[in-house]
Amino acid sequence: MTVPGAGVEVCGVSKAFGFDGHRVAVLEDVSLTIGMGEFVSVIGPSGCGKSTLLKIVAGLLDADQGSVTIDGESVSAASAEKKIGLVPQSPALLPWRTVLENVRLPLNVNRRANHGRSMGDAEGLLSAFGLGAAMGKYPWQLSGGMQQRAAIARAFVFDPAIMLMDEPFSALDEMNRDLQRIALLDFWQSNRKAVMFVTHSVPEAIMLSDRIVVMAAHPGRIAEVIDVDLPRPRTEEAYATDTFRELEKTVRGALRAQTEKGHV
Repeated sequence: MTVPGAGVEVCGVSKAFGFDGHRVAVLEDVSLTIGMGEFVSVIGPSGCGKSTLLKIVAGLLDADQGSVTIDGESVSAASAEKKIGLVPQSPALLPWRTVLENVRLPLNVNRRANHGRSMGDAEGLLSAFGLGAAMGKYPWQLSGGMQQRAAIARAFVFDPAIMLMDEPFSALDEMNRDLQRIALLDFWQSNRKAVMFVTHSVPEAIMLSDRIVVMAAHPGRIAEVIDVDLPRPRTEEAYATDTFRELEKTVRGALRAQTEKGHV
């Protein structure tokens, strides 16, 4: 069940890169709504603008046309109020700080934004992600999966309304990736933030999401939105269900259609 209200509202967003007569359209007229408490994955062929769209929602890039609102506010206002949590592809942990110090870092660097906010407990977040015994360790002492979990915990420490994740598990092997997505799923099911999750993995998108947005490329646009009707809470047993297998066929078929169009 999602919470009423739009967490993310993307309206008619277009974006091109380049100069003068050599501009290339990356996104064209993209509109998308993610409700509060809803987990939405964005998937599509390489070059379809998935990460560009996420960066525009995060306020890291400006759209050429269209608008984005976060919890009813402009992106800049939502960012200033720390309503946006961002998890990039790389954990980007500071090697000279312990895991706990890395997770606490956002609370230390912007104390004004902390005023009047309900903050996440850094120790509690790390314990929830299975890192309770690693708080005093340094990033170089952790596996890649553990580093990424620490980065996710850091993004949650401000208790953001919206979580944006750009292929956070892409550098991991499949077994480790599956362990990390189940850990994320367990934690998310306990707090239900609005999530926009960029991925290339079909099983990952199905396991995590309420809806899957399939994008077409050249230029990037929304081709299809697929509802994921797997009951929640979800566990690893969901992979073996007929519903999961049928959804996998549907999503792969939609992706194949867009990939074939891109080669015509």
